[in-house]
Amino acid sequence: MAKKKAQKSKEIVNRKAKFEYHFLAEFEAGIILTGTEIKSIRLGEVNMKDSYCLFKDGELILKSLFIAEYKYGNQNNHETRRDRKLLLRKPELRKLEKKVKEKGFSIVPYRIFIGERGFAKVEVVLGQGKKSYDKRATIKERDNKRELDRVKKDYR
Repeated sequence: MAKKKAQKSKEIVNRKAKFEYHFLAEFEAGIILTGTEIKSIRLGEVNMKDSYCLFKDGELILKSLFIAEYKYGNQNNHETRRDRKLLLRKPELRKLEKKVKEKGFSIVPYRIFIGERGFAKVEVVLGQGKKSYDKRATIKERDNKRELDRVKKDYR
């Protein structure tokens, strides 16, 4: 019997989200894709820079996520920036919807990856926007950590 080779899955991360928001809760959601979108995701041709989530008719919608057209697709290729429905359980949806109605909370798509069964998943995060002084503190902590690592490296 030939064993399947473990495929290294692509993981696309929205790095700016960690800088802009305090993460309060994380949820793993399925995403409804059409046509050649999964092929582009597997190639890593996704940009999450301006993407965001909102509720529409009790459903969680992922807006402004850029998935590049598949290079080998035909005239049935997908639209690059369309609204995509996210799949979560009802209690999770209710919890998120209740929190988002409060001031200052947002649902942010943080990471896209291919799950164990080969389906695309989106990690959405309930986040609270950081103030400018919080962002400065984050930058300062990162610089201090980098300097400390540099000193430790030189000490060895």
